[in-house]
Amino acid sequence: MSRKVDSVKDINDSKETWRLAVRIMDVWSVVNNKGIEHLEMIVMDSLGDRIQVLIRHDHLLKWKEVIKENMTCIINNGSVYNNDFQWKVCDHSKKIVFLGGTTMKAIELQNIPPKGYFFKDFGEILQGKCKTDRLEDIIGAVSEINHIQSNTPGKKVVVSVVLKDLKLSTNEQKEKPTQSAKSLSNWSGGSQYSPVERFVHNAKCMSLSQFCKIKHETLCVTVATTLKFAVSKYGWFYYGCTRYKIEIYVSNGESKYRFVFWDSECAAILGTIVEFMYNSMVENGEDDPMVYPDELEMLLNKKMAFRVKVQPTFSQASVWKLCDHEAFVKEIENDYIVEDNQSKTEYAKLVPNKENLETSVQTLSASGENDPESIILMTPAKDVVIADKGEEVDFEASGATQLSGTKPSKKLKIEPSS
Repeated sequence: MSRKVDSVKDINDSKETWRLAVRIMDVWSVVNNKGIEHLEMIVMDSLGDRIQVLIRHDHLLKWKEVIKENMTCIINNGSVYNNDFQWKVCDHSKKIVFLGGTTMKAIELQNIPPKGYFFKDFGEILQGKCKTDRLEDIIGAVSEINHIQSNTPGKKVVVSVVLKDLKLSTNEQKEKPTQSAKSLSNWSGGSQYSPVERFVHNAKCMSLSQFCKIKHETLCVTVATTLKFAVSKYGWFYYGCTRYKIEIYVSNGESKYRFVFWDSECAAILGTIVEFMYNSMVENGEDDPMVYPDELEMLLNKKMAFRVKVQPTFSQASVWKLCDHEAFVKEIENDYIVEDNQSKTEYAKLVPNKENLETSVQTLSASGENDPESIILMTPAKDVVIADKGEEVDFEASGATQLSGTKPSKKLKIEPSS
């Protein structure tokens, strides 16, 4: 239960949890005009595919003495961006940038060719079969020196030479069904409120694109699809108490935001606890806690309704409840989510009267909003769970029959004026 090695040629920006078995072909230091240093290197896998890697200044001390030219290693985790280096040294359209959660383990890999050069034929250069922003290896002899620019303060020596050509030859993780404990219908038993109404109670229903406009911590309901893991230096679980804490980018249309998933949600979807998953990794020879097991990908590519606490200070949202039941998600999306173009007056009509709600639930108990041990209510078969992280009103503890008849309002459907 570990993570398979990826091919360099397959690298794209769809995830950050790449696992590469590579040889470091070349490494060099770059200092910009402000005196800030960073590292760049070229790595190659067993198939001979290469990609350029950037190690930013803030991670320089961690890696500068570790990385050695021609060493073979396993690299886990890294952000992927378009290769926008001014000078490119390989054909790959992407580049890798080391993160705080990137790890590298030196290991002997005999199947990766030793460091070599990729010489460009002079004939191809003369025919224009080359890229002007690409650095090439060439073999030639200096025939004559045309021009030398003198070394003045703040400038580099530039030498223009003429060269003569010496012409030297030289896989899909199957998704497991989610275990279920209770039917979604159990949640609404004996209540005048439907599961959806209880899910959206006392929260602002809005599209994901509106999250960036929130200035203070806010309880929100939205619909989004889990996209990829947001790799951090803390990994995918708490090492001391072995509980899941996984950061995942979710998206809706062009909008994207970082959600934090806690132990109860992850365990319900994955059908296993952290301790079992990590122990299985160790038994298979993988002891790096920063490696994201393939099994975690069951959390991705799921469209769900989320009840979250948006924390703009950290540019993230903490997941309190979630559900991937198709009908449930569709009702939230169609009847409750407020679109960007809806007026403030229209939006005000959607929010339940907080004063009335508070009056009607004075006898209800409250739980701490950071309560990690929340009630888990799961939908059947592969449909996921609704997990409560604790909020102002604990419906399950007190019984929904104590609520007043003030139900959350659905999204208004505005008819065009005649």
